[in-house]
Amino acid sequence: MAKIDAFFKLMHDTGASDLHVISGNPPVLRVRGDMERVKYKVLDHQELKAMLFEICPEDKAKLFEETGDIDFAYEIPGLSRYRANFFMQKNGVAAVFRSIPSKIMTVEELGLPPTVNKLALLRKGLVLVTGPTGSGKSTTLAAVVDHANKLRRDNIITIEDPIEFVHQSQSCIVSHREVGRDTKSFAAALRGALREDPDIILVGEMRDLETIFLAIEAASTGHLVFGTLHTQNASKTVDRIIDIFPANQQAQIRATLADTLKAVVAQTLFKRIDVKGRCAALEILNVTPAVSNLIREGKTYQLPGVIQTSKKFGMITLEDSIMDLLKKRWISPEEAYDKAVDKQKFAQFLPKPPEEMGLA
Repeated sequence: MAKIDAFFKLMHDTGASDLHVISGNPPVLRVRGDMERVKYKVLDHQELKAMLFEICPEDKAKLFEETGDIDFAYEIPGLSRYRANFFMQKNGVAAVFRSIPSKIMTVEELGLPPTVNKLALLRKGLVLVTGPTGSGKSTTLAAVVDHANKLRRDNIITIEDPIEFVHQSQSCIVSHREVGRDTKSFAAALRGALREDPDIILVGEMRDLETIFLAIEAASTGHLVFGTLHTQNASKTVDRIIDIFPANQQAQIRATLADTLKAVVAQTLFKRIDVKGRCAALEILNVTPAVSNLIREGKTYQLPGVIQTSKKFGMITLEDSIMDLLKKRWISPEEAYDKAVDKQKFAQFLPKPPEEMGLA
């Protein structure tokens, strides 16, 4: 048993999502979104480096010495998998570990709307799950892919850095490819995937122009492509994709995206006040012919209004999703107000006026 495994056991026991170990500090856990120090001594560089390198693959350790930054996955059988990032900082080595549950939760268990499961049954197109780091994008995508794995008879290829949730082949066959280990880059893996007879391709992160272009191309040639972006809502997601391309290509990309994009799910995480844990508020954009036309014509600023008036098509605004969680008494009025875009809608639920609480 590696020395650092004791901290992973503590993560499990406290329900922490992340472990931070940084030279010059004691270990810190993120529990329900808040940072909590562990009652342990301050870690120095040499001690922490030895602890970290005990679980680090040899090739990754060599790369870390060269670059000062690496990602990989670590697993304790029967406990959990962890996404690890090692990096150098002023006081020495540091690392952050994100817990990845061994059991893949269903859409129902996550408390997400049933329309999310329908994304797994699309025959082709591009589906994006967006939100800030740590908003549960990977967890949602894992639930959708798991649903497809149970109900479809297809070939699923995932491309990740590193591999997070591990899917056992059920009605589908599932191949997991890790960037840096199994393939050079997301773009290289996507190019290869098109020759590997895929039906569904999951791209762990659409980071750059080439990856985004190849994902759109794969979706436009009859594949179902799932991907993630670090954007806050549906309209900004569409704008982000188009804006990454040179100006002379944007009209063509806009037209292609209008035809291939099927849905955008934008997530924001909240602490639950009724039970231990967190829950997600979702903004869901399903691409109807009307939405397609707005994307094609460059009128993405009208998308929030379309979402608001298209509940019959399974769409929901972030504000309506937050309001639903608030009415269920799953989240606090203060956090609802803090994370909403239309804050006025939630001010009435606060025990004190926003000015007095310093939230205005």
